[in-house]
This record gives sequence, C-alpha cells and structure tokens, in this order.
Amino acid sequence: GICAAVCPEYNIEIAYYDTERLIDYVRSQKEALATETLVLMCRGSSPQTCDILDLLQEQNVRTFIPLRMPCVGRVPVEFYLQAFNCGIKKIITVQCDEAFCRMKRGSEVSSKNLTRLQDLLKEVGLEDDSVVSIKHPHKAVYITDKCVGCDKCGFICPYNAITLEPLATPQVNFEECKGCGACALVCPHLAIQLEGFEYEPSLSALQKFTGIVDQKKAAGFSPVVLVFCCQWAEFSALDTCIGGPLGEKAVIVEIPCFNGLDPVQVLNAFDSGFDGVCAFICSDDDCKSGEGRGISYNNVKVLNRVLKAQNRADRFEVCNTSPRNLGEFTSLLESFIERIGSLLKEVQQGEDNHV
Repeated sequence: GICAAVCPEYNIEIAYYDTERLIDYVRSQKEALATETLVLMCRGSSPQTCDILDLLQEQNVRTFIPLRMPCVGRVPVEFYLQAFNCGIKKIITVQCDEAFCRMKRGSEVSSKNLTRLQDLLKEVGLEDDSVVSIKHPHKAVYITDKCVGCDKCGFICPYNAITLEPLATPQVNFEECKGCGACALVCPHLAIQLEGFEYEPSLSALQKFTGIVDQKKAAGFSPVVLVFCCQWAEFSALDTCIGGPLGEKAVIVEIPCFNGLDPVQVLNAFDSGFDGVCAFICSDDDCKSGEGRGISYNNVKVLNRVLKAQNRADRFEVCNTSPRNLGEFTSLLESFIERIGSLLKEVQQGEDNHV
C-alpha cells in the first residue's frame, strides 16, 4: 500500500485500509471512546493487544483511538488531514526505524509524509505537537537476572544478534534484532522474550480458550480449531479477532513470525480440547523476517513426530497465505475445518462400530 500513499493524484486504489474506511473507523471510535487522540501503529512496532500505554506516558496520553496497520507508510497525507477535519486534535504514529521496516521503505515514506503534513499544519495554525512520531520496533526483552548462561539463544538467533560471552550472560545487539521470537522459544527460564508476545500471557490466553472451547461444543459447534497466524500472513482476521473467537468454530492467536510458532503451545492447545490446530504463515519468498526458516521447519518436524506418537498428526497443518490474495485465508481455514470434521466423524463411526 505504500505506492498509494505517495501517488500525488491518488490514482492507486488499495483493497483494504483505504482512506474512506479508515476515516469511518476514526469517526465511530472517536464517539465510542470519547477521545480526540489517534494512535497509528505499525504491526512491527506495536504489540498484538495494542497495549502501548507505557510508551505513551511521555505524551500524557491515557485514552486514544488505536489503529494498527501493516505499515504506517501506506497512510497518505490526505488521511491525516481528514482525521483532523473530523475532530482529531492529536495524532501519534508508532513506527519502526527505517533500517528495521518490514516493508523496506515504509518508515522512510511515513517520515517524509509527516514532514509534509507538519508544514501544512503550520500554515493553518495548528500546534507543532499535533503530530508526534515515535520509533518503536519490536525487539527482544532481556532479563539478565533470570539468565543461567545456557547460550541456547545465541545458537538459535538467525540474525547473529546475540553474542555469547565466556563466563557471562550473552549480549544482545538490539540494532540487529528483528523481533522474530526464535530466542524466546528456546530460553528455559524465560529470560528473553518478545514484547507483546511474552510466553506467560500467551499461555494464560490459551488457558482462557479452554472455556471458549467448552462453550462452543456445548452449543453444538464442532469441530473447534485453534489458528496460530503470523502477523504478516493475514490482516483482516487478526484485526477483527485479536486473540479470540473467529466465527463459530475457530479461535485465532497472533504470532510475530513463523519463527515464533511454539510447538509447546500447539500441544497445549490439543490438551485444552481443540479438535485441530493450524498455523498460517508467509511463504518463503514473502517472509518479512527473511532468515531462520530452517529453524522453523525443524521445529515443525519435531512437533509432527510428537503428534504422530499421540495420533494427532493429521489434525495439525501449516498453510502458506498472503494478504494479497483476498479470501485465501478464509478458504484455507474452511477447508481445514471441514477436514477435521470429517476425521472426527470417522473416529465416531469407528467407535460406534466397535461398540
């Protein structure tokens, strides 16, 4: 969508996050939340829950309209002007550093658009702090007093962002860290995690879904599946259901990357009562991390061996998808749910015949 943001004649239309629908969202949320502050966040710089209150403390912002985008670089100057026109007094963008941007030049374009915008706002007499930009890319959070020096994080990091030290805790080069979450998966003491995707809150959310599974099955919905979805592999479903029900037969959980797919969480999902688990990830060519795919595939191979021993291998699937292909996510998910339903019927028929 960056091309649409820089087109001077607005001749490029985009299929989602277009200016008209975004402004409609801002208007509705302005009334619902009774606030005049809009916070525009890039996926690569904001947690999945949009909970960035600590980051906004310096701006004295407590209530705001959260608007999470694939990249803030896709938002044209026209959007900002229309937002001010409908009553917004302050806009804060939370975006990635230029060198970190998953969309290559999105943060650069955003910075240039904001400079143009501030020049326009000065001409109409708005205050200089009407638009504020904060750089906040996802990075690993390292708690050194929990580290036992096992060095697993250093071996697993696909970006060489962790340097092992003799007789000392590893050193994290945060400039090289890409926020994929691979290090968090292997740390035995949770000394290193990814902000917004921490293990314990994710586990608590998964445990919460046990109740959702029971409710859905009690209401007659079957099968019930859990969807792990890379934040770059699908947009609309993640925007609609942040860590919660996705229709009648599915629950969705966002992960930062294929590297962040935790095999333990998949096993926990089955133990929580889910009939099937699928993971939606980017293709190798589309991967925004670009490194470490071998690590991810090895994790899945080990997971499949465990699931095979539990007679669950046919109830887990990894699917490649892209937001470019509208409807692909829904089609693949419906196909997976249908297949799991058929498997459950076969099992039930086998049990009935045995009886």
